Amino acid sequence: MKTHEIVKRFREHFERAGHTYVPSASLILEDPTLLFVNAGMVPFKPYFLGEAPPPYKRATSIQKCVRTPDIDEVGKTTRHLTFFQMAGNFSFGDYFKEEAIRLAWTLITNPQDQGGYGFDPERLWVTVYLDDDEAIELWQKVAGLPPERIQRRDGKDNYWDMGVPGPGGPCSEIYFDRGPDYGREGGPVADEDRYLEIWNLVFMQDIRGEQSPKLGHKPIGELPAKNIDTGMGVERVASLLQGVDNVYETDLVRAVIAKAEELSGRRYGADETDDVRFRVIADHSRSGILIVGDGVTPGNEGRGYVLRRLLRRIVRSARLLGVTEPVLGQFAAVVRDEMGPVYPDLVTNFERILSVVQNEENTFLTTLTAGSKIFDSAAGEVRAAGATTLPGDKAFQLHDTYGFPIDLTLEMASEQGLTVDEDGFRKLMAEQRARAKADAASRKTGHGDKTVYRELLELGATEFTGYEELASEATVRGIIREGQRVRSAAEGEIVEVVLDRTPLYAESGGQESDAGVITADGVELEVVDVQKVNRKLWVHQVRVRAGELAEGQRVLAQVDQEWRTGARQGHSGTHVVHAALREVLGPKALQSGSYNKPGYLRLDFAWTGGLSPETRSEIEEVSNLAVRKDLPVKIKYGTIAEAQQLGAIALFGETYDETVRMIEIGGPWSLELCGGTHVEHSSQIGPITLIGESSVGSGVRRVEAYVGMEAFRYLAQERALVQNLATMLKVPDAEVPGRVEALVERLRVAEKELEKLRSAQLLSSAGALAEGAEDLGGTALVAASIPGVSGNDLRTLATDVRNRLGSRPGVVALFAPEQDKVGFVVATTEAARSAGIAAGKLVPVFGPAIGGRGGGKPDMAQGGGGNPGGVPEAIAALRGELGRNGA
Repeated sequence: MKTHEIVKRFREHFERAGHTYVPSASLILEDPTLLFVNAGMVPFKPYFLGEAPPPYKRATSIQKCVRTPDIDEVGKTTRHLTFFQMAGNFSFGDYFKEEAIRLAWTLITNPQDQGGYGFDPERLWVTVYLDDDEAIELWQKVAGLPPERIQRRDGKDNYWDMGVPGPGGPCSEIYFDRGPDYGREGGPVADEDRYLEIWNLVFMQDIRGEQSPKLGHKPIGELPAKNIDTGMGVERVASLLQGVDNVYETDLVRAVIAKAEELSGRRYGADETDDVRFRVIADHSRSGILIVGDGVTPGNEGRGYVLRRLLRRIVRSARLLGVTEPVLGQFAAVVRDEMGPVYPDLVTNFERILSVVQNEENTFLTTLTAGSKIFDSAAGEVRAAGATTLPGDKAFQLHDTYGFPIDLTLEMASEQGLTVDEDGFRKLMAEQRARAKADAASRKTGHGDKTVYRELLELGATEFTGYEELASEATVRGIIREGQRVRSAAEGEIVEVVLDRTPLYAESGGQESDAGVITADGVELEVVDVQKVNRKLWVHQVRVRAGELAEGQRVLAQVDQEWRTGARQGHSGTHVVHAALREVLGPKALQSGSYNKPGYLRLDFAWTGGLSPETRSEIEEVSNLAVRKDLPVKIKYGTIAEAQQLGAIALFGETYDETVRMIEIGGPWSLELCGGTHVEHSSQIGPITLIGESSVGSGVRRVEAYVGMEAFRYLAQERALVQNLATMLKVPDAEVPGRVEALVERLRVAEKELEKLRSAQLLSSAGALAEGAEDLGGTALVAASIPGVSGNDLRTLATDVRNRLGSRPGVVALFAPEQDKVGFVVATTEAARSAGIAAGKLVPVFGPAIGGRGGGKPDMAQGGGGNPGGVPEAIAALRGELGRNGA
């Protein structure tokens, strides 16, 4: 049975049972505890946490998931994956254990010609939580399972919670016995390779405290409504129904391996070392392409860093399989073809995806070149010191800074007859992981106690009136001080205020929150910030300027009109610039993030390479032509499907309600999903002036602009600057660029002449240095401190002095001390090298004196140190060494 058919049957089974089908959420959600969605229940967390009332009693979904803690283990076994699909069914206070067991059992065991999966009931086992006698009874009653195929396990295996105080409950897991060829008898407690877990049913009934029941601690209470959260591993079920050994041989995954076989000419299953590489390519291609599809671009931190590692491991694995041509685009096409039927965004956004991955591959190939130079330098230092092991910190630097996988460093070291301090490398990696875990743990506070907001949300969502009016009468529903609900707030306090209705825009969609005031008789509150909790509750952070605010009080909430005018200009200006970018650059230049506030906008978009001045001018002109045309700005509402049919653009990573709001400027020219505040006609935006364009990551550029009065002020400053220059240069405004260019050219010529004079003066000292050589056991030594000389000049001078020593054995050691560092160059004559004196081997002799190190070849070595005061001691050490071992 093909994977898509497995998914189809799961969805239809639960829809027939009254479940609402919820499409997979993006891998990127606004969750402070997660880099990526890593389980099917994540999009439903607000309902399980009680932060929001669920819009349905029962739901089902096929959620794309990414888990990345064990990236380095992927490929080494057939069990580790970063990307997988989790099929799940969920109940929010509706059915509980018995119905969850019945629904799972019927789908698994019903014959395939009746819409089920057709698993043999005699080969199914289940596990339950230690004291969950009820679940045992239900498995016997509903499924007819004999007691010997129901096993009890402790909390580490069969209790679920979110890792923080909140909902939890016992689990019951379903396993399939693959037979004696896969391991020993005895059920899941004996061998989880033979008995493969395919489904986990979580009976969410408890409230856990600070200590988890997973570790044997008791829950602190029961949930008022019992919930069901289940997850079926689609890839695992596919491996069983397709009769293959593991998930890498299932249809959707094997297709990527087939492409890698085609490109490399090698065969999966022929060599275990190659198989690891095939599996890395197959898994990382799926996770990497899906992550890019949800709007992430490679970078050096957070999600971008994880994505970069995934993509670079694909390229490196392909290289180790002997593939020299670009591969990411070809693997991306396979993932699109295989996964597109389930995730159509992979098809519609493929041009952008392709651009991102191809750019990253090109960047990595450049990185390989740069990193190889760093490796060669490090290897040279090791050999110069007479050692054979590359230090662990060097291997870690190559991995962490240059993106070199450790296996690449090991291979390159082996090629040069060196080993790597793997223990030191792994220690540094462990420290990095510990820091990452600590950071992740700190992020989990994002799901701290939100009871206070939950209480207020139960009173109803905040009604936002800001689209129609700038002032609204409202009632104070709640006042929050330091996370606790209070009855009143006095003058001088900063508190959070929740109203039943408000015209003040809450920060979202890249737009800053409104400024404004909330007033009542004798009471005045300055609105500092407005945020949305769970997208339904407007929380105003206020400073009490006068009076005392009380819960239940009637107030007037007012938006600062000037602020809102500027905010509307900024947000509408963002849409206009986005449309202009796509008109000038093409449809691939899609927005990947934005920020706007009164008078200013910033827009990130998918693009590789900087924009020329001419292109920037064209984008600015197209934007301002749209302003001059006074295009109508219309608001439309509809479903996501209707918006997509109209061609509306959605922001990657954003979450939208079932009914969406579309902003249309000039018809189809600009049509985007957006909840922000906007002008009525494009002319109200005012002038748009681009002030900057830069790179913010691989394949992502950023433009910045002023709009409205801020644009006028910026242009006025530019005009004043030109007029001041014209006055200073005594030329008309139009001639300023030419005059400045002429002055710069004169300065450049003068600097070149000075450089020539300085170099000539420096090289003129070579003769005097050579004549001052001292004889040490038959070897001529020229050792001198020459402050203020650059590395290249120092090398040139050392070479000239060495040439002047002629055919005699000679060593030249020049030091260039600065305030807190010192560079050096050591050069030897041919006669000195014939006598066994090598420049690289002299570095360890004097290096400790200047706190430095370096390396090189027998004829020349160079490096630096951090103790310029140690130069005399370094020269003395050289004298002593040559005096003992002279030619």
